[in-house]
Amino acid sequence: MRVFRGFHHPGIAPACALTIGNFDGVHRGHQAMLALLRNEAQHRGLTSCAMTFEPHPRDYFAAVTGKPELAPARIATLRDKLAELERCGIEQVVVLRFDARFASQSPQAFIDDVLVEGLGAKYVLVGDDFRFGARRAGDYAMLDAAGAAAGFDVARMLSYEIHGGRVSSSAVREALASGDMERAAVLLGRPYSLSGHVVHGKKLGRNLGFKTLNLRFSHPKPAALGIFVVQVHGLADEPLPGVASLGRRPTVDDSGRVLLEVHCLAWPAALGAEGAYGKIVRVELLHKLRDEARFDSLEALTAAIRKDADDARAFLAAHASQRRQTTRDRI
Repeated sequence: MRVFRGFHHPGIAPACALTIGNFDGVHRGHQAMLALLRNEAQHRGLTSCAMTFEPHPRDYFAAVTGKPELAPARIATLRDKLAELERCGIEQVVVLRFDARFASQSPQAFIDDVLVEGLGAKYVLVGDDFRFGARRAGDYAMLDAAGAAAGFDVARMLSYEIHGGRVSSSAVREALASGDMERAAVLLGRPYSLSGHVVHGKKLGRNLGFKTLNLRFSHPKPAALGIFVVQVHGLADEPLPGVASLGRRPTVDDSGRVLLEVHCLAWPAALGAEGAYGKIVRVELLHKLRDEARFDSLEALTAAIRKDADDARAFLAAHASQRRQTTRDRI
């Protein structure tokens, strides 16, 4: 998959089948739309292309208006979004910077400058709630009429539903905020996960007897916060069980920076003490144990981490037993 920041690049496809969205989480609704896009691209002999935005448009408007509470919690980092788009078979992604200039662009300018001139769109697939241009003045009817005039086809995909409920990024955020990881996995079509480079930290966990892998989360408002049972992929042939904290570490850090700290319950001897640094790992958050808490002392924090590790082992043991029982029932 090729990724472009903007569309003024010589390597960009001269014509494409395009879909447009924020794709936060790349949930099952997104996946259905991307599958339809791929199919249309293949039949038309076009490159499949997804256009997305960074920052999220609502992040931009929250900053401009001085109302940070209007910014949505972020499900995925840009790295994870791109990884999922690639997994869905998209050939080209264009990441546009959402800034004052882009926000003030009229709907017709967006069609002429971005879709036609910039991307050579021959087929455009959008969701049923798609709006575009300054003040969200452009809608599906306008896009469809412009396509007929400019020579590109326009299609609209209705909402994707599971058990009568609409699948959306907002629904995923609600599930993660409430700690309902099973519901989030149903909406995403996979366990919720975060990935990134393992970076050096303050080594406090090591001093407390719980060595951790540290991954930065670049957005100040993660959709999930708390202590979780996890599996770590990318360090061994099999995923490593663990317990993790995703949040701002209120007991030991007042910077407000969001960090994912993972303590692996079984550390591969082949890695050595320092073998994980610099590696890219993916951490699946399987089950929420509790919310973040501020402790009065490092001793109290250590006791809480020890209990979290014990609770994680108990959950994983029960989960493994349930899987074995299900397998026997099927046989």
